[in-house]
Amino acid sequence: MIKVLFICHGNICRSPMAEYLFRDYVNKNNNIDNFIISSKATSSEEIGNPIYPPVKKLLLEYGIDTSSHRASELTKEMYDQYDYLIVMDDNNYRNTLRIIGSDSLNKVHKLLEYTNLNRDILDPWYTRDFKACYNDILLGIKGFYSYLINHNL
Repeated sequence: MIKVLFICHGNICRSPMAEYLFRDYVNKNNNIDNFIISSKATSSEEIGNPIYPPVKKLLLEYGIDTSSHRASELTKEMYDQYDYLIVMDDNNYRNTLRIIGSDSLNKVHKLLEYTNLNRDILDPWYTRDFKACYNDILLGIKGFYSYLINHNL
């Protein structure tokens, strides 16, 4: 069982988008039984809130229902509970390390590290470009899934 946790600032845009897209992608590859997939926030600002409406609308266009999502916060204990902690940008990376303490097992990575783009996924809360965020995340999860298939399964 591979346990994956996607992380962003508020857990209402990028990390739940990655969570639901990855779950959908793994399911379409008939491999969902080998995964536990979730997402968390590095801040407490949005705890309990649903996925941000433009993200929800975009994912619904692809047949992905996010109605059960509620933002929740990363805790130090989650480092031991997951195999991969996948962040969206450098700020998420720093804040994740602040919460977990250290990454002695090299579990924390930026999503686009698994592509040829090793850069941040911009926050659509600020850019308002939800489609660009979607495209980056989709590219990242495809690269991440390929990495997992080649190294774990």
